[in-house]
Amino acid sequence: QVQLRESGGGLVQAGGSLRLSCTVSGRLYSSSVVGWFRQTPGQERQFVASIRWSDTRTYFGDSVKGRFTISKDKSLNTVYLQMNSLRSEDSARYCCARSSSPFDGYHTWGQGNQVTVSS
Repeated sequence: QVQLRESGGGLVQAGGSLRLSCTVSGRLYSSSVVGWFRQTPGQERQFVASIRWSDTRTYFGDSVKGRFTISKDKSLNTVYLQMNSLRSEDSARYCCARSSSPFDGYHTWGQGNQVTVSS
């Protein structure tokens, strides 16, 4: 059974940087996609970024374009979310998730990790 575990959250000042990690236990197929989402209480979950396991294609939500990057280390089965120029509105619980293909929904989720940006 595939499981995802996030790490790297915490408290940072506005303008600072954090890197989140999503480690996947179990096999990721070439068609898999790993994505990052965030959510604050009372708000809908928001797409942040995703990366295809088979190639370098990446996708970003409009609110993070130019500030966040996503990468992967296939040898570690880990996906990273590098967050730069953080703003208070980036504060949220960040979760990673897995999709079996770009045409499927995300069906396996991690527990999430809190990111708090102080202004």
